[in-house]
Amino acid sequence: MKSFLPKELSTPQLHGILLGSIGPRPIAFASTINQDGRPNLSPYSFFNVFSANPPIMIFSPARRVRNNTTKHTLENAEATKEVVINVVNYAIVQQMSLSSTEYPEGTNEFEKAGLTMLKSDLVKPFRVKESPVQYECKVKEVVHLGKKGGAGNLVIAEVVKVHVSEDLIDEHLKINQHKIDLVARMGGNWYSRANQGMFEVPKPLSSLGIGVDQMPVEVKTSEILTGNDLGRLGNVAQLPSKEEIKLFVEEHNMLAYIEENDSKKLHIIAQEYLAKNQVDEAWKILLSKTYM
Repeated sequence: MKSFLPKELSTPQLHGILLGSIGPRPIAFASTINQDGRPNLSPYSFFNVFSANPPIMIFSPARRVRNNTTKHTLENAEATKEVVINVVNYAIVQQMSLSSTEYPEGTNEFEKAGLTMLKSDLVKPFRVKESPVQYECKVKEVVHLGKKGGAGNLVIAEVVKVHVSEDLIDEHLKINQHKIDLVARMGGNWYSRANQGMFEVPKPLSSLGIGVDQMPVEVKTSEILTGNDLGRLGNVAQLPSKEEIKLFVEEHNMLAYIEENDSKKLHIIAQEYLAKNQVDEAWKILLSKTYM
């Protein structure tokens, strides 16, 4: 066994050991607004519930390791004293991941991730409609744990209203643990699906993904593609060129589907490529009708 004093490791090294060994960690999909009313949405896996009476949840938007800056979620929570904590299930994990992209201030991550803003009842931040359980919270206190990159900031939030999808809860108010299908964070690109096991989600691009809001209408309103499919598709820096699409279509004998104008079939084929994490190929299929 190798042993270390924290001071012997760089912050990224220690951060990696902590995240790789302490998990699965539940995910707080935190929705806030700034003082001008602009929404912000971002996930945090330094999170848990700590009290039932009063109902208290704590999550930590840590200072960025690379440049020691603070996150918009923290700034908004301190300024407005309100937050909505949405839980993350498997159906929205790709969109959740896409929302963690560090878009410029003022960007609406709901729109980028293709998620729906749902008005809250007692606080101003919006809920994530697609989340199976949503907690409206008032921020009681923020505890700053340090001033260097990687330092945590504990947002202590009291739940003031709970929203639970009706299909998850029985007459005794017990949540069906199989139906809720929660996911949790592991180290690196790894997540854990509570009722099935581990899986990978590629981290968002540092060059910024295009987001769901920049997709052609036919793609983002597809009857075939799921939210997770859209999350994968949104995590590309740019769309393939007309020449790349034409070459792909010719090599894969797809011209017949295009001539039949069968969008449904094309979307089904694209979804099969997405299941194999072949996102660029999926985009070439989805755009083939437009560029051929």
